[in-house]
Amino acid sequence: MSSEMVGILVSGGLDSSILLKHLLEVGRTVKPFYIRSGLCWQTAEQAALERYLTAVAVPQLEPLTVLDLPLGDLYGDHWSITGRNVPGADTPDEAVLLPGRNALLTIKAALWCQLHGIAELGLATLRTNPFQDASDSYFDQLAGVLSATSLRPIRLVHPFGGLSKREVMELGRTFPLDLTFSCISASREAHCGECNKCAERQAAFRLIGNDPTRYKCAQAGSRVTATEMAQCPVLP
Repeated sequence: MSSEMVGILVSGGLDSSILLKHLLEVGRTVKPFYIRSGLCWQTAEQAALERYLTAVAVPQLEPLTVLDLPLGDLYGDHWSITGRNVPGADTPDEAVLLPGRNALLTIKAALWCQLHGIAELGLATLRTNPFQDASDSYFDQLAGVLSATSLRPIRLVHPFGGLSKREVMELGRTFPLDLTFSCISASREAHCGECNKCAERQAAFRLIGNDPTRYKCAQAGSRVTATEMAQCPVLP
């Protein structure tokens, strides 16, 4: 990657938060984007992202730009909008796939970059991402379409595309990952500990040892650590 400014799509989750901090550490000037779509967890997610950005702030970190892309008219009564029947910890990756969302988010942020003279947009997809919209060919084709619709070309880059989850977590081991957010069934900004994304988060932290996350115990209504969560009764 070049030394010029790079835009980056950030969600406040582990992968994008680690990528943002890594790019700053290697000397890039970084412009972060958060796309607000009206999904049920996004209020808590955005708040966590803003805390993380404050914690890692350096002169090379540009202010967060929040873009609106409402999806309620597309998704209707989908669980991502209503917060009902959120996929649980035992569900497969496909259960949390939101049709077309990745393409829409990328297009929105990429167009902002093109309009403001930023030639590169980074995304935090990993080698182990199971979906087709994380492949090299997908990014190359989408970048071609975006470049054809503007006077300015744009590169879509995914620096973690050759890395596993373990490698990314090792890279971010010393970062303030306790400030990241990965829950799709948030309650007052607390991780529920029972949804698909909380299970993915717990598995990620097991790769490097300690999980600093505080999870909400469904039975007792208290906030507990991941270790304590294992001892907490699970509601049927």
